[in-house]
Amino acid sequence: MSHARTVEIEGHIIDSGTMQRCFGAVMDLGGSFDVERFDVGTHEEAESYCRMQVSADDEETLQAILHELHQNGAVLENPSDVELVAAPADKVVPPNFYSTTNHPTEVLYDGEWIDVERIEMDCALVVDPDPDEGNGPRAYTRVLDAVEEGDMVATDQSGIRVHPPERPRSGGGAFGFMQGGVSSERPSESTIREVAAALREVKADGGNVMVVAGPAVIHSGAGEALARLVEAGYVDALSAGNGFATHDLERSLYGTSLGMDVETLEHPRKGHKHHIWTISEIIRAGGIEAAVEQGKVTEGVMYQCVENDVDTVLAGSIRDDGPLPDTITDAVEAQNAIRDQAHDADVVLMLATLLHSVAVGNCLPSTTKTVCVDINPATVTQLLDRGSAQAIGMVTDIGTFVPTLAEFVLEDDGESHTTDGDV
Repeated sequence: MSHARTVEIEGHIIDSGTMQRCFGAVMDLGGSFDVERFDVGTHEEAESYCRMQVSADDEETLQAILHELHQNGAVLENPSDVELVAAPADKVVPPNFYSTTNHPTEVLYDGEWIDVERIEMDCALVVDPDPDEGNGPRAYTRVLDAVEEGDMVATDQSGIRVHPPERPRSGGGAFGFMQGGVSSERPSESTIREVAAALREVKADGGNVMVVAGPAVIHSGAGEALARLVEAGYVDALSAGNGFATHDLERSLYGTSLGMDVETLEHPRKGHKHHIWTISEIIRAGGIEAAVEQGKVTEGVMYQCVENDVDTVLAGSIRDDGPLPDTITDAVEAQNAIRDQAHDADVVLMLATLLHSVAVGNCLPSTTKTVCVDINPATVTQLLDRGSAQAIGMVTDIGTFVPTLAEFVLEDDGESHTTDGDV
């Protein structure tokens, strides 16, 4: 006996490749489909609509197919309200709870579709029928660790609608639709100039720029350029680790990064101790902000972050020296702090750090513009695979990328960027 359900898909589903993915998912999983109605949009602004019956030999296969179609924006015909079950205890979700994607999502509650707030992947979906604000029901995501007893958690996928990325109706510019290509051969200068233009546009619109930076930014000599971007107001949030901050502060205190003079590439006597001495000096001062206020730290990225009130999260790891007193050593606390930064970001620059970038990427909606830069192609590929529909990947030296980006971003701000010997 064949098991079948009818689903509906609508939007810009042809040029965005949605229909191709849906047809492919049905056939790949051993099912079949029968298109009952297909209305094709007749111009670039018009949406298309498809209703089709999906069938399989058994219920388990059918459910697997429906799950894949749901991820691509399909909904059951005449959907019912979202199924809600109360969480039985703190941090415990009901069986078969709905695990979110990073795409914009809606839930059907009391006959109305409600936008899900703070969308991110791999979370529970909670509906509050009577929030304190008195503005009607709300729906939002919660990581499992934050689920509280009694939370009304969505189960299965009925009454839930996701909106996968669609091709923009106008040119995508630097952040083209599902661009995602990784190549060391693409014209770097023109790409960096497009990124710079995007940053200027975001800031002009009052948007938020987040930077995720690894120690290589300092080791490569790019710290000064990043500090200029912070000083000029082009960085609203910085997410990094204990190592990045330590080596940046070391540069200010001792002129070295991990014991090496970034300018001469020489290793001063006892330079290998500079990073641990730096941590000690910051602890003695009472923290990074206190060290800046006391005049101990007078330059660098962390200095500019303090001076310009940039939201900074330093997430610790098991391998950290010290750590700095500003480093968050509780993994859950650090994750929540990063999550708050990520949800506010309009564009994210991921600079030469795989682990921190993956952590941020897991918190980002698919609509957030993302730039991933690393010398290792595998790192860039992994970061782009986090799911953003508007991502640029560049395989290049971070020591070249950041100064060039700063030059292009600031060239119209009246700053001088010439170096000794330039005419």
